[in-house]
Formats: sequence, C-alpha cells, structure tokens
Amino acid sequence: MKKKLIAGNWKMNGSLAANDKLLKDILAGLGQAACQMAVGVPAVYLSQCQALLAGTAIDLAAQDISAHEVGAYTGEISGAMLKEFGVRYVIVGHSERRQYHGETDEVVALKAQRALGCGITPIVCVGETLAEREAGKTDEVVKRQLAAVIHTNGHCISEVVVAYEPVWAIGTGKTATPEMAQQVHAVLRAQLKAASDHADRIKLLYGGSMNAANAASLLAQPDIDGGLIGGAALKAQDFLTIIAAAH
Repeated sequence: MKKKLIAGNWKMNGSLAANDKLLKDILAGLGQAACQMAVGVPAVYLSQCQALLAGTAIDLAAQDISAHEVGAYTGEISGAMLKEFGVRYVIVGHSERRQYHGETDEVVALKAQRALGCGITPIVCVGETLAEREAGKTDEVVKRQLAAVIHTNGHCISEVVVAYEPVWAIGTGKTATPEMAQQVHAVLRAQLKAASDHADRIKLLYGGSMNAANAASLLAQPDIDGGLIGGAALKAQDFLTIIAAAH
C-alpha cells in the first residue's frame, strides 16, 4: 500500500520570521508520521526552507517552474535552478496559474516535462470551475487537462503526482463531499490506467480546501492518496492534524 502524500501550498504567503516559526512548530509536533510530506514555498524562500528542513522527513516543493530550460526569460526559474535547492516536487498547472497567468493545458504539460527532466516530481493540478460543474462538464474538463500531460510525457506519466482541485472549492469555504471527490478521482485513475501499466503507483491528491476537520473523511476514500493543502498548511496545528489523518 503506497504512502499518502500531504503537500502544503503556501501560495504568496510567508516571511523569514513566519516561515521559521511555522516549520519549527510543525517539526516539533511531527513525531513519527506515516505519510510523505512536503511544503511548497515561494521561490525566494527556497534557500531558507531548504536549510530548515535539512535532515527532516519533510520534502521541499516549489510552486512553479519555467517551461524553458535556460535563456532570456526574465523572472523565470528553471528546473535546474530548483534542483540546486533540493526541490523534490513542483506544483504545475494550479488553477490560479491557469486563471491569472493564462497557462494552457499544453504549457502545463511542458512544465511537467521540464520538471521530470530535472528529476523533480511535478504535482499536476486539474479541476473544473463552478460553471463547468453545473454544466455537467467536470469529467470532460479534468480528462482534457490530464490528457495533455499524458500526451506530452508518455510513459513518464507514471512518475507524476496528480492533484484534483475543484476550482469552486478553493478558498471559498466550499468543499466537495468525500463522495464527490472520490467520483472524480476514480475517473482520473481510470484514465491513468489506460495510459500506463504503472498507474497504481501514481498518487492522486485532493486539493479543494482540505482542512483539519474534513481531512480524515476525504483521505478515507479509496482513490484519494493525499492532499494538496492551501490555507491549513499555514497553521502548524492544522497541518499536523491533516498529516495525522493520512495513515
């Protein structure tokens, strides 16, 4: 049975002082966790967090990666650069990147490819908006988003992590019921099985406002292999509660 993965996404939050306190509080309360763990921090704090997490059970994640390997791309950060800071995971295709930065399915697929080429595991985000869900297009949307990544990465798809994040449930206080989340995860699992002989090793995370109160019921679902945690990842006790639920 594969271990679950609990990955925090700090988004554009943090400071040198706040990061130091948060990670020290998490590490102090961690004990013997039964799951894999990571924190996705803003790029400017990778060096600080690399030092704070050195020798611990928590891996470092970045929140984005360039679709380019090197060159005149001001403000971009390449996979090779991330690798130098010990980054194990990188979030690609988060709904906020798709919405606010115009990232297409093809760009997300290329970013996943760049990560894999540098030995970094991409956490590929897929998910539908409220309008798409109400129009009955949830399966169509998430399958289209994942298909682009499968098409670009071929057999390497078995090396990615997939995160389902219903856009309507991010930061809104709304959450898909465990049954609703499981239904979409089952669709994604079937799609991955059709694409890879090693689909069972691929972790499927739920990323729609998982918190300390609902984590246990979501993580109990058969195709939910962990969580991509937003706001709750910024509170040490909440993050520890979710980790404890991921046994």
